[in-house]
Amino acid sequence: MEPSGRPATIYDVAQAAGVSHQTVSRFLKGFTGIRPETRQRVERALDELGYRPNLTARSLKSGRSHRIGALTHEVSHVGPSRIAQGASVAAREAGYVLDLVSLDVEDPRAIEESLELMAQFDLAGVLALSSTDAMTRAFEATRFRVPVLIAVASDDDGRRTDPAAVHLHELVGHLAGLGHRRLVHIAGPAEWPASRLRLRAYDDAVRDLGLASVGVLSGDWSARSGYDAIMALPELPEATAYLAANDQTALGAMLALKERGLRIPDDVSVVGIDDVADAAFFDPPLTTLHLEFEAQGRASVLQLIGSIEGVDGSRPDLPTPHLVVRGSSGPAPASTRP
Repeated sequence: MEPSGRPATIYDVAQAAGVSHQTVSRFLKGFTGIRPETRQRVERALDELGYRPNLTARSLKSGRSHRIGALTHEVSHVGPSRIAQGASVAAREAGYVLDLVSLDVEDPRAIEESLELMAQFDLAGVLALSSTDAMTRAFEATRFRVPVLIAVASDDDGRRTDPAAVHLHELVGHLAGLGHRRLVHIAGPAEWPASRLRLRAYDDAVRDLGLASVGVLSGDWSARSGYDAIMALPELPEATAYLAANDQTALGAMLALKERGLRIPDDVSVVGIDDVADAAFFDPPLTTLHLEFEAQGRASVLQLIGSIEGVDGSRPDLPTPHLVVRGSSGPAPASTRP
């Protein structure tokens, strides 16, 4: 409840959290050097008091906008939607408003019109959440009048920046530890850098662990594509494990494998990537690589705000993805073990 029926101030938040108002101010600006226990107290106080920054007053005082334009697409997909959600929450905590614009990357004119519309607003900065090559090309060809951060999964500098690709070796290693030697990968769409990075990481892990990849199937992140990829095969490959590029693809693949007479995990194991909220309720529950999408969005917007405010704009460290083992993965059939 807000004190005295008036909007809460950072001084009210500071008193409730037992910290100085300077600490609250640093938290709202995205400062990362605050102790975890202090951060938790501030977050709790902000929530309990319903604190909302007065953006109009801040903008008049500073002569600077506190609105950020966020450009994305495919918000129906789990990853982009949760990344955008994390960015929105972090922007609000730092005293900014995030205006989300969803682009149709299949229509170049629609992209141009959206970018022109965004340019008409008084923005402090632009966060370009790029998922595909087409989006990245459009963003890089646009001249923004304000600070911009293009967040894209890329390894152009020799480093994999897709968290799943960086840690996919752990997922393949889990299958190897269960005795699986022959694997199939159901990839995401080729125009997504994250998909290409995961495919490359899969190939590297299979090679490093002395396994064999007996097929790479094409998907588009959807359960339908996972189902269709399996059902379209004239004959199933001699594989004991399938690694899907994301959990939805894994869901469709599981149904198709069952319809083709295989038991999961007795005959074949299936694993995914993302750890969506429903993964624990698949039949059987899905073994997957847990990703913190919200943290990706949060890190990107805080890096942009650092550039806007002329402070440290380095990207905060992201939580490490980790393996979540459930019922969809089990020992390879005894007849296939070396």
